[in-house]
Amino acid sequence: MTSGFLRDIAASAALFGFVTSVWFGWAQESPPQRWRAWLTTGSIVGLACTVAGGILVWRHWNDGTAFDADTSPRFGIVVAIEFVLAGIGCVLLARRGKKELMAAWVALVVGLHFIPLAILVDYAFFHLVAVLVSVAAIVSVPLARRRGVYPSAMTGLLTGSVFLVAAYVSLISALTF
Repeated sequence: MTSGFLRDIAASAALFGFVTSVWFGWAQESPPQRWRAWLTTGSIVGLACTVAGGILVWRHWNDGTAFDADTSPRFGIVVAIEFVLAGIGCVLLARRGKKELMAAWVALVVGLHFIPLAILVDYAFFHLVAVLVSVAAIVSVPLARRRGVYPSAMTGLLTGSVFLVAAYVSLISALTF
């Protein structure tokens, strides 16, 4: 389940912690009032993981990584495709008057982009993250409608929760590597 490189696991913890904060932040667009303290706390806890993961990356910078002359450009291409697809989808949703679905669309694209990344860097944990984030994206809109919650609040809550768990699983894996 883990990468063969401590630095990459720690970088995953840092990145997942950061995006936890981003998704809980997006959930703040229009959440139920009782969610606000939890979303803020989740963002802070995610950022704490970012700092801890970042320190581990810095301490183990020379320990090796899956990123080399072949994987680094491919990684950039996957991320660029992710950004383009997310952007195109958001433009189309805005033109159709469906801005409330943007968070779910972006979460789906983000989730799916972990599939090629998992293969590229040979990190099986990314497959699990891909599935969980994608499922969160897919269920968030109907769940939001059923509960009378704004879709971005539900998408941010679910996606942020997945990334928070992924961040701390990665951090624990790095600390026990």
